Amino acid sequence: MRSDPASPQTEPDLRGLSVVLVEDERSIAEPFARALERSGFRAAVAHTGSEAIALVGKLDPDVVLLDLTLPDIDGRDVCRMLRRESDVPIIMVTASGTVTDRVVGLELGADDYIVKPFATSEVVARIRAVMRRGRVGGDAGKLNIGELTIDVGARRVWRARHELELTRREFDLLVRLARDTDKVVTREELMSDVWDMNWFGSTKTLDVHIAWLRRKLGDDPAAPKFVHTVRGVGFRLAGPPEASA
Repeated sequence: MRSDPASPQTEPDLRGLSVVLVEDERSIAEPFARALERSGFRAAVAHTGSEAIALVGKLDPDVVLLDLTLPDIDGRDVCRMLRRESDVPIIMVTASGTVTDRVVGLELGADDYIVKPFATSEVVARIRAVMRRGRVGGDAGKLNIGELTIDVGARRVWRARHELELTRREFDLLVRLARDTDKVVTREELMSDVWDMNWFGSTKTLDVHIAWLRRKLGDDPAAPKFVHTVRGVGFRLAGPPEASA
């Protein structure tokens, strides 16, 4: 797994983090919640999609573990609804681990994907990876790139004086590209640094998020000012003309 060279080589402290576990089978949910608590988390359980949405709104957790098979609402729809209101990291839990399922889950806004059966240690490792990914920007501070101002610590972006509303993933992509302004960042590097996983198969989800980011930047894909595609390699965030000269 590739780490961000701009980030310190330290692991996030997981003790005391709040986790909402969304699992309809009580025979799985209750023992797993206890296992998470033994690992240092504060775990709350929701058995339905409706309960999950309400619990996340009430607790504002650090991570959501979301089973896809729920009795009232499909887990993918729950993910979509949560993502409209929150940037909370979401790890989807499912019995199916096909590449198509993973791509769909990530495009809906999930941060990672774990397949049943799994060990508690694997889930803890996935949570650690998600929390590490939240630090993709490296040191907190401001990045100024032409018309763009990125406040890494506050996770806010302005173009000129207009603030942009970016999702967690869009923001992380922008910061990763901004760390290497005017340099090509490969598709593999972006998938590793922003999605933080060993990725096999399609990177369509990256193209989807780049398209969303461009739209919010006001970029024309045919003649981009900010995010340029380097065909077959990756993407480059252009600096101001004087910086590129």
